[in-house]
Amino acid sequence: MQIELNGQIVETEVATVAALLHERQIDATCVVSAYNGQFLPRAQYDNQRLEVGCCLEVLLPMQGG
Repeated sequence: MQIELNGQIVETEVATVAALLHERQIDATCVVSAYNGQFLPRAQYDNQRLEVGCCLEVLLPMQGG
């Protein structure tokens, strides 16, 4: 299925946000995510199913000042 990940169309066969992060070698403990424009708590990564055309933003927290 095709989804949008950080503004780019990607092809995946995985079913959940957690599986997508694993597939893309993204450490889920170090990122924050938004699913279709809504903040997605880390506790929901295993349960949030991906849908064709969904939009997932995965961001690393910034430090500094």
